[in-house]
Amino acid sequence: MSKRRIFDNQRYVHFITFSCFGNRRYLDHDDTKKRVLGTLNHELTRHNAICVGFVIMPDHVHCLIWFQELGELSAFMRDWKRSSSRSIKLFIQDQSHYTGTFPKEDPIWQKRYYSFEIESEHKIEEKLNYMHMNPVRKGLVSSITEWGWSSARHYELSKSVGVPISWPEI
Repeated sequence: MSKRRIFDNQRYVHFITFSCFGNRRYLDHDDTKKRVLGTLNHELTRHNAICVGFVIMPDHVHCLIWFQELGELSAFMRDWKRSSSRSIKLFIQDQSHYTGTFPKEDPIWQKRYYSFEIESEHKIEEKLNYMHMNPVRKGLVSSITEWGWSSARHYELSKSVGVPISWPEI
């Protein structure tokens, strides 16, 4: 029995982290990252949620999500992971450099996700900075605005990042 608790009974901003199965680098390819963003867009609309920020790394995803309604987090995550997994698997099946690398029956995502509930603007900014620095800390880029798979360019350069970014009503 899991001791994990999800707090979804108040209007928190949820700092969410989830990882690829076995810490595999399913998200090395830009097309797989695009699929994660596309399904995020779809689920934000379906669940009446806003994205405060995100970063897609080669083996995991961080995002800050706020919901208009209470009790949406679990369904949102189930739907986002399910639809992105289906889309990524379809892509991988058509790519020769992936074929045989990972067993077809293995999942794309680890079963669970981690959620940290945030109630203050200061903590939101702290988590945004943490997320945006992730590609720099991993040596993927030298500046946060060079990584095309995060919301950093929205905040630093007022550029579109493929997902509508908004500030929550906390």
